[in-house]
Amino acid sequence: MEGQIEQFLIYIQEQKRYSIHTVVGYQTDLMLFFNFLREQCISEFIKCNYEVLRKYLLFLHNQGYQNKTICRHISTLRSFFKYLKAKHVIDDNPMLLISNPKVEKKLPKFLYYQDLEKLLDSPDPKTPTGIRDRLLLELLYSTGVRVSELVSIKTTDIKNNEQKIYITGKGNKERIVLYGNICKEKLEQYLRVRSTFLKSTISKYLLLDAKGKPLTPQGVRYILNQTVKKYCLSFHVHPHMLRHTFATHLLNGGADLKTVQELLGHENLETTGVYTHVSNEGLRKSYLEHHPRARK
Repeated sequence: MEGQIEQFLIYIQEQKRYSIHTVVGYQTDLMLFFNFLREQCISEFIKCNYEVLRKYLLFLHNQGYQNKTICRHISTLRSFFKYLKAKHVIDDNPMLLISNPKVEKKLPKFLYYQDLEKLLDSPDPKTPTGIRDRLLLELLYSTGVRVSELVSIKTTDIKNNEQKIYITGKGNKERIVLYGNICKEKLEQYLRVRSTFLKSTISKYLLLDAKGKPLTPQGVRYILNQTVKKYCLSFHVHPHMLRHTFATHLLNGGADLKTVQELLGHENLETTGVYTHVSNEGLRKSYLEHHPRARK
């Protein structure tokens, strides 16, 4: 069974083009499942029926896993058993009978515009590092890209005259994101000083660290944390919060949900739909604060 898990992991990495981070997550989930089966004296996946899977989900629940995490494990098993069926390892796919537990949706946190402006204007525009950091923050907000997508942007991906960037997202899928005049100006400022980061190296990536190497997601988070700390901003922020802010501000400004879905690179419109709840919550807050008959 371990060999079949290994072959599946190779498949999703090489054929499906999943990221290393995703592959490692699948591996962790499947090894937990494998260890459970071994304790149940089950030595073949063909013996995994509906009852075995229900028992496994109960095991996860008893171990203290939250419904959201259990849903992730179910998603992993769905992909794995679909693969086993395609490879004729099993005759029937028992995961077709498994449904997800209900998950309480948490509204994504976002920044109000006055806080956002403080953040975007914080880095020093007179130094190469400050110019880079201003662009980094602007790109996260103006395009709504994920931090992993941000650090993967190459200079050749950018069409500055058309103010668009070709992004390679989850599952190696390509999409186009757009940016406005403010971002264009910050991009042009950075490109004029980008050579100061290169040292003796050559890089095709847009955003570079002090050694001329591409910034990593961890590096972006560090820059963001240091910016908040250095300029004594009164709020906590992480890279994905700027993606949430991008979507929320678009919807508040009147953009339709389908457009936001395309820009975010969501496969499912339901995933994007959570931002409509955020927008409605903003409307509710504004109403309660400003309508004279809404206050006690």
